[in-house]
Parts: sequence; structure tokens; C-alpha cells
Amino acid sequence: MDVMNPAPLTGVVSAEEPEGERSETGGAGAGTTMATPQARGPRSDPEVPPKAQRRRFGAEYKQRILRLAEGCTEPGEVGALLRREGLYSSHLSVWRAQRDRGERAGLAPKKRGRKPDRDPQSTREIARLRRDNERLCEQLRKAETIIDVQKKLSTLLGIERPSEDDSGRNG
Repeated sequence: MDVMNPAPLTGVVSAEEPEGERSETGGAGAGTTMATPQARGPRSDPEVPPKAQRRRFGAEYKQRILRLAEGCTEPGEVGALLRREGLYSSHLSVWRAQRDRGERAGLAPKKRGRKPDRDPQSTREIARLRRDNERLCEQLRKAETIIDVQKKLSTLLGIERPSEDDSGRNG
């Protein structure tokens, strides 16, 4: 044993190694130093991606997986297929139902979100009619206000108004 470099004792941290480098696990080798980052291999990026991407499966892929699943004869083969492809059994159930209903288009991925209007002409017409309705309602409100003012003014001035039965007759 060399006097200048004594062998480190088990469970003791040498002076050259920082305190944080010790293993925190109990069991064999407790208290010994952990491997350096270079010895552990490259570290993966700890950053979380900003937004997860939804998986989309094409019609050909769905049909291929259904054919492979139907070709499985041994117990556990379907499970192995699902694990290998990263799928759930519910995927197979939904895809089989779509295929049984004869929905070739149903196997194709659907676009998510609000569906576009089928008839843009009718949408424009409805918008135009709503604007006209609002404009006419505003004109009616103004006309009713004017009529109310005229009634109050005639009452204040003492002018007799024709009764409503007389206003409908001519002469």
C-alpha cells in the first residue's frame, strides 16, 4: 500500500469528491461515490416539448394493423403487436367497427375542429338579412320615439288628435 495514495475505505467519501457526489441509496456500496457523468453516457434533454403532437393513423396503416391482428393465432401475439406498434386494444375495436360499417373513409384520419360551412352563399345571405333586420329595428325605434313626442306635444298644445277610428276613413 502506498503511503501517499491510501485506498479509500468503503462508506467514506474522499476529500477530492464533493459531498453531493455520494450515492443516496442504501444497500451495497452505500456511501461510495457515483459514476461521473461521462461514465454514465450522454444525458437526454430534460426539457419538456412545448406541445404534444396527436398521433394520426392513415387508412392504409389501420388496415395493415387489422390484417396483422387477424393473422395472429397464438396467445399473446396480438398483445405483442400492440406493444410493438404502441397501440391500445381500443384502437383495434374502433377500427374494426369502422371497417364493419363499410367506412373506408371512416378509417381515414378525420380533421379535428370546427367543420366549414357547406353553403357559404346561404351564410352570406343570413348575415345580410340580420344586418337589414337590425337597421329596420333601429328605424322603427326612432319612428316610435318621434310619434310619442308628437303625441305629448299635441297634448301640451291642446291640439286634438283624430281618433284612431277616424284616421282610417277617407272623408
